[in-house]
Amino acid sequence: MLKIENVHVYYGGIHALRGINMDVEDGAIISLIGANGAGKSTTLKSIMSLVNKTEGTITFNGKDITKMGTRDIVKEGIVLCPEGRRVFPDLTVAENLIMGSYLRKDKEGIKKDTEWVYELFPRMKEREWQLAGTLSGGEQQMLAVGRALMAKPKLLMLDEPSLGLAPLVIKDIFSIIKQIRESGVNVLLIEQNAKAALEISDFAYVMETGVVTMSGKGKDLLNDERVQKAYLGE
Repeated sequence: MLKIENVHVYYGGIHALRGINMDVEDGAIISLIGANGAGKSTTLKSIMSLVNKTEGTITFNGKDITKMGTRDIVKEGIVLCPEGRRVFPDLTVAENLIMGSYLRKDKEGIKKDTEWVYELFPRMKEREWQLAGTLSGGEQQMLAVGRALMAKPKLLMLDEPSLGLAPLVIKDIFSIIKQIRESGVNVLLIEQNAKAALEISDFAYVMETGVVTMSGKGKDLLNDERVQKAYLGE
């Protein structure tokens, strides 16, 4: 589905991505784990053309999207739910969801997907006309994911969806990520909570200082002593 080949990204004099290679298979949850500064968020931004790539290619469903603009990449079916939620605080829950569908013209499809988002996140339905800035952190995260789903992605990329959330809310978020995959939307997940991410992942990559150092099935990496020592505190 998504193929990243030899991608390099520089921030000034910093070589942030050093020739990374990754594959996101269709019908899968793929996780990208690593310490802060490893290049995880930069990887997602490079896919979305939010940072300049100096080398390498990115293809999606066989189509070269390396030099495409962000808007066109969204049209192709890749959507990023950014770190920090970034909901529109002065808009209601419903208005935030409408913003997620801004590139779509299919009114019936938008209505159907809004109902689906409310099924996934019943609390959003309850707070439909509440301003997003007054929601709790967990509710804002649910809204951010719901807004991303309103763009009708084929591939949903989530950047740190559990950051700063209570354990019970984190459990809900990861349960919903599995439901999203089961609905036919592929997921590429960046997550500091490596254990939770690996438990639900079909495949995962480990990044260190802009390089992919390990890859394998989520359960295999979960049981790998090097991963346990470095990221699971075991």
